Amino acid sequence: MNGKVWLVGAGPGDPELLTLKAVKALNQADVVMIDDLVNPAVLEHSPTARVVRVGKRGGCRSTPQEFIHRLMLRYARQGKCVVRLKGGDPCIFGRGGEEAEWLAERGIESELVNGITAGLAGATNCGVPLTLRGISRGVTLVTAHTQDDSSLNWGALAQSGTTLVVYMGVAKLADIREGLLAGGMTGAMPVAMIENASLPQQRECRSTLARMQADARAFELKSPAILVIGEVAAAEAILPMAQSA
Repeated sequence: MNGKVWLVGAGPGDPELLTLKAVKALNQADVVMIDDLVNPAVLEHSPTARVVRVGKRGGCRSTPQEFIHRLMLRYARQGKCVVRLKGGDPCIFGRGGEEAEWLAERGIESELVNGITAGLAGATNCGVPLTLRGISRGVTLVTAHTQDDSSLNWGALAQSGTTLVVYMGVAKLADIREGLLAGGMTGAMPVAMIENASLPQQRECRSTLARMQADARAFELKSPAILVIGEVAAAEAILPMAQSA
């Protein structure tokens, strides 16, 4: 009989943000296929599982997606319980839907387990709410890195009136800035740039749309990082800062 593949979100990095359902899946795992951005501390919940590192990190050598597909299929057909462990949430720029569809086409059962996404955790750890009554009526999650290297409709995003959370945008700061300014967003729009969301080494830089490229250079901003663009990013710790239990 075929095994099962759990497509699990490990959250942004803080192991205390792992969900109970994710812990359950890890406890049952025979094999854990882990991404580079996952905190290895969560593997304490899979003490006997075989760990296979299938790293994917922007700008670095990455494991081909086709290889990951074949590896999941091989282990599942051996009857094993497989956890495909991803940073953040598997369905927010994590290929979770793509992998679930691929497995279903080959008769392999899978289950998605949500994780806390870096955009939410990073903003919260800076004291910034992504929505706030009277200031932000919504939030839009986008990635600046596309498979075909096409550009987003930054003009439409500039007019959306929502807080923008941009993933994988460090290498695209100039394009983001120019696109939003051309779309009518004011250069004074607050921006928070957050590196290593939720981890002890998290750093944040507050800026504006007009200055964010220069400020990021001075700050030496590096991936992984998210950008929060909107009036809420001007808040100085509206929310109580997150702390470990």
